[in-house]
Amino acid sequence: MKKRYWKMTVTAAALALVMAVCLSMVAYRMRSCMALGDEAALLSGKLSFVNGDMSAGSSTVATADEAPTQPPQVRPLAETPTDTEQVKEKPQDTPHSGTTYPVKEIKVSNGNMSYDNFTIRNTTDYDLDVESLLSSELPFALEDNHEVQVLIYHTHTCERYLTEDNGEYYEDYYPRSTDGDLGVVAVGERLVETLKKNGIGAVHDTTLHDYPSYEGSYARSWETISAYKEKYPSIKVTIDLHRDAMTADDGTKYKPTFEADGGKAAQIMIMAGYGIDGGFDFWHDNLIFAMQLQKLCEDKYPGMTRPLNFGEYTYNMNFNNGSLLIEVGTDANTVEEACRSGDYLAQALSELLKR
Repeated sequence: MKKRYWKMTVTAAALALVMAVCLSMVAYRMRSCMALGDEAALLSGKLSFVNGDMSAGSSTVATADEAPTQPPQVRPLAETPTDTEQVKEKPQDTPHSGTTYPVKEIKVSNGNMSYDNFTIRNTTDYDLDVESLLSSELPFALEDNHEVQVLIYHTHTCERYLTEDNGEYYEDYYPRSTDGDLGVVAVGERLVETLKKNGIGAVHDTTLHDYPSYEGSYARSWETISAYKEKYPSIKVTIDLHRDAMTADDGTKYKPTFEADGGKAAQIMIMAGYGIDGGFDFWHDNLIFAMQLQKLCEDKYPGMTRPLNFGEYTYNMNFNNGSLLIEVGTDANTVEEACRSGDYLAQALSELLKR
C-alpha cells in the first residue's frame, strides 16, 4: 500500500511540474507578444497568414506551384483555384450580396530578428550577418544609359484588391480578375512609371500567367522573363510583384497599412529565397539586394515594410542575381493603397539602384 501511495505521489508531482512549465511558457509568450506592441503577434495563433509573418492557421489550404529548374516549391495561397478553374468575373457596378466579413487594419512588424529600424523573418538555418549584407556592394550595377534594365512582371497576374474602403468584405467577392486595373498589374504600372521618371529604363509585363490555368504559373512566367532577357540583354533586375492575403478563422480579413505623406498605403513584404543544394547560385546576391532595399524603404517611409521574409524557396529568383519577389498589401487592401505603395517602392528602388 505504501509503495503504491509513493508511486501515485511521484506521478502527481511530475504532472504538476509539467503543468507549471507549460503555464510559464504561455505566460512568457503572452508577455513577448505584448512587448512587441503588435496586434498581429497576438493574433498569430488564430490567423491564416499567407506567406506572412505568423504561423499558418488551420483554415487556409496550401497549394503547390513549381519553379522551373527546381523541385516543386510549396507556396501558400489565399485562394486555391484548380488547374481548370476559370477566373470568375463580377462587374464592379454589380451589387454584392451574401455574408459580409469585417476588414481590420494592422501593422505587421514582428519578425524573429531585428536590426536598426526593420525586422526579418528568417526560417532557414543560415546565420544572417545583417551588417555585412547592408555594407556589401550590390552584385550588379546599372549602366548610365536609357536601355531597359529593370523588368516588373507578375506570376499571379490576376491577383486583385478591393476597390473601396468600407470596412467590409463580401462573401461573394472573388479576389482574382483579368482586369489589370483592379490588381497587381495596376501597382506594377505605377512602379514602372515612377522608375522611368527617375531615369531608369524599365519594362512592365502583364501576361496572364495564371489564367485560364493556374497550375504551372511559375513555369510560364519563367518563359516570359527569359524572353525579355533575350530581347533586352541589358536587364539586371527582375521583380515578381504579388499581393498577399490574411484571413482569420471567423472570416475577418486583415490588411496591413502604414501612413506616409498624410495618407494610407499598403505595407509590402520583400521575399528572398535560400538554397544550398544547387540550382540557386544567386541566393546570396539576391539577399544583399533584398536587405538593402528593405532598409532603404524603412529609412524613407517608416512602417512601410513587413519583416523581410527569408526562407527556403525559389519562385524564379534563381533567374539572375537581381531577382526578388515582393508582396504589396493583401486582398483586403484597396487598389489605391497598393498603388501608393508602388510609388514609394519605386522611389526607394530608384535611389538604391543609382548609388
